[in-house]
Amino acid sequence: MENVVTLKSAHKPLAVPVSDRTRVLVTGADGFIGSVLTPLLLERGFDVVGLDTGFYRAGLLYHDGKDRPATLTRDVRTLTAKDLEGFDAVVHLAELSNDPLCQHDPKKTYEINHLGSVALAKAAKDAGVSRFVYASSCSVYGAAGDSTKTEASDPDPQTAYAHCKMLVERDVQALADGGFSPTFLRNATAFGASPRIRFDIVLNNLAGLAWTTGRISMTSDGTPWRPLVHVQDICGAVAATLEAPREAVASQVLNVGDNDNNYRVRQIAEAIGEAFPNCKIEFGNNAGDNRSYRVSFDKIHQVLPGFRCAWTADRGARQMRALFEHIAMAEPEFNAPPYTRLRQLQRLLETKQINSDFYWRQHDLS
Repeated sequence: MENVVTLKSAHKPLAVPVSDRTRVLVTGADGFIGSVLTPLLLERGFDVVGLDTGFYRAGLLYHDGKDRPATLTRDVRTLTAKDLEGFDAVVHLAELSNDPLCQHDPKKTYEINHLGSVALAKAAKDAGVSRFVYASSCSVYGAAGDSTKTEASDPDPQTAYAHCKMLVERDVQALADGGFSPTFLRNATAFGASPRIRFDIVLNNLAGLAWTTGRISMTSDGTPWRPLVHVQDICGAVAATLEAPREAVASQVLNVGDNDNNYRVRQIAEAIGEAFPNCKIEFGNNAGDNRSYRVSFDKIHQVLPGFRCAWTADRGARQMRALFEHIAMAEPEFNAPPYTRLRQLQRLLETKQINSDFYWRQHDLS
């Protein structure tokens, strides 16, 4: 979950400071992407307000010493148009964030990821917010085999997570008009260091296994294709979208990544092996996961000519090794619930800190 839900409380409009700068609300500001994006937007001169549920705030793997905006603990499902008045743009990251988590409760996934995101976009439009940047996913392409997918390719989502992304794109696109310009960024599979790290994404997970166990045992034969993109490059694409002329990005669907970063899973594992040379890597047979897709990233370079990906899998693997050495990471940190989205949500449910609708429960601790 890129941080969706929080307290049901009396409605207070979001505090928006008076400023001549572009005012941006970032949902999921304390998530894996958000905790890298918000400092970048501040550095680039945006007036930023964060919003986050706080589900993963316990998961701070390291400090990067960067300034971050004031971040409100709110549930995007409770936001109204009045809350969003005064903002020029909304960057929407806050959803249940990966396939295992979404498959855990598909019905709740549709309520949050699909209906919640569309409701947020409608509220933004009603509030006069002119730009809406939605973090979509290349997973909408599904089981594409060796063919290369472009933004014009027919989606083939294989999971509730990917299907919701497709539905949000469709329904929010229908809201576009002269005053409301959504942009849909279909991110490749993310990787890389973030203070709110995730170890349930492929490169980060393999790096953590290599460091803590010295062994990677894969159930697949490593032949499926996965496009990768570093979290810093995702954030660069968001910033470039906000900085671009509005007419250049209005209603655009953009794959976010680089053509050279289409990898077979085996190649990702081999990049980890180079960075962690004492790690033993084993491959199995093709298992149940049939997702495999290659993606063309030509369009984003045409629409956003200043955007370039700086990170490769090799460089990302070396970054993870350097990070683990720097913080002397041990197995308890790698396996801590906040760094695996499904595990953390299960913990919050089991301890009754949140209810079945993923709202925080009120507890009287007086």
